Amino acid sequence: MPREAFVIHIQTSIWGEIEVKEEDIFKFPKGLPGFEEKTEFTLIPWEDTPFSYLQSIQEPGLSFLLVSPFVFMPSYSFELADIDKEELAIEDQVTVYTIVTIHSQANRSTMNLLAPIVLNPENRLGKQVILHQSGYEPRHLIWAEEEKTSVKGGV
Repeated sequence: MPREAFVIHIQTSIWGEIEVKEEDIFKFPKGLPGFEEKTEFTLIPWEDTPFSYLQSIQEPGLSFLLVSPFVFMPSYSFELADIDKEELAIEDQVTVYTIVTIHSQANRSTMNLLAPIVLNPENRLGKQVILHQSGYEPRHLIWAEEEKTSVKGGV
């Protein structure tokens, strides 16, 4: 007999009160850099876009805009360190996001390729991983130069 999904109501600063199923909560055992005490988050898709929000379960005002880096940079790749694989108990599946910083000029918005958010969707564990010596930048422009200059109000 299937077990009833446990649902909690959380308060957010963007969407007000929302329902979150227990299976949609990711545990970040070490939190995120600068927010080590916040260890539970949920993903909220931004409808009709490739973006999602990583919303803290504990803190209504704490959320991060995320995107799969592969949407804008298909060649993005890295080797996850064994210690990170162990902490996340990764066997098969992994999901990778980058934190997005929206600039006042949207075409100058960036994503942090140096420190991706790595999620294990099977056991709902997450971690922000720092890719030391990778050559990636924390402020990589989302839109390529040729796309950037074609946006009205751009450079």
